[in-house]
Amino acid sequence: MSISFSLKQIASFLDAQVQGDESVEITGIATLESANAHQLAFLSNPKYAKQLERCQAGAVILQSDQAQSFKGNCLVVSDAYLCYAKISAWFDRTPVAEKAIHASAVIDPTATIGEAVSIGANVVVEADVCIGSGSTIKANTVIGARSVVGNDCCIAANVSIYHDVQLGCRVNIHSGAVIGADGFGFAPNGNKGWQKISQIGGVVIGDDVEVGACTTIDRGAIHNTRIGNSVILDNHVQIAHNAVIGDGTAMAAYAGVAGSTVVGKNCLLAAGAHVVGHASLCDNVQDMAHSLVFKDINQPNSYSNAVMPLMTTADWSKKLCTNRAAKPNLAAIKKTRKKRLSR
Repeated sequence: MSISFSLKQIASFLDAQVQGDESVEITGIATLESANAHQLAFLSNPKYAKQLERCQAGAVILQSDQAQSFKGNCLVVSDAYLCYAKISAWFDRTPVAEKAIHASAVIDPTATIGEAVSIGANVVVEADVCIGSGSTIKANTVIGARSVVGNDCCIAANVSIYHDVQLGCRVNIHSGAVIGADGFGFAPNGNKGWQKISQIGGVVIGDDVEVGACTTIDRGAIHNTRIGNSVILDNHVQIAHNAVIGDGTAMAAYAGVAGSTVVGKNCLLAAGAHVVGHASLCDNVQDMAHSLVFKDINQPNSYSNAVMPLMTTADWSKKLCTNRAAKPNLAAIKKTRKKRLSR
């Protein structure tokens, strides 16, 4: 079924000023380069500003400085990217699950199921689980004993939620994620190998959290692993046991934190960034791609050390101490990168 909104309707929702014909009907969203006369585009990255000249979109979301020279229809806003994010929901074609319980679902009689809940095929809900109103649990997902799923959560197919996991409201978990598996806890036991440490904590996740596909959040060894409100985790992110992730923090693909790490509020771990165990990051820290945080960070800033070549740990420590106060050697960095690319 096709959907259509007038530019006037969209402007009202975004609190935007219309420049041009407000009666234009918009049926979808596209890029500046590919949009047609009934699609909405946006410009947030100056890199693509030249595409405005030949843009065929029905309207473009622009900030005021960009709109002054644009001759077509546009919505003038203060933050084009944020407005695009908001209006994208109007054109989302993701199927809506029926608010019903599939006949093949296995639900323990001690579980509590809220109103208007959708439970898909082959879902398993174990003893004493509580699922909040309006939540959706898709096919083949397992909810372990005594776990709590808040209101209006969406748990995709093939998610594994172990026992004693607590999800807040409006949590979105994508396929393949595992919440509450044992942390990597073992004690050396001489010639007998390793003695497993029972992981007796749980996982507590706040409200409005996004957990990407194949991301893993381990349960705590003693205390709970904690994920704050409005945290966003990309695909293939690893959160180890007892870690604490502060409100509003974002972690991109393949980022990971080791056991008992504390990450502050509104931090950013870019793709492949890692934090060693027991380190603490203050609020508003950015760790750039493939960086390794090996000690506490107490000052908000952007940090990176990914350009160092592979070497022994002893040599790495010496080089780090030698260069700590020195300015970056840009020529050496470029040379190292060129060698890597030529291999």
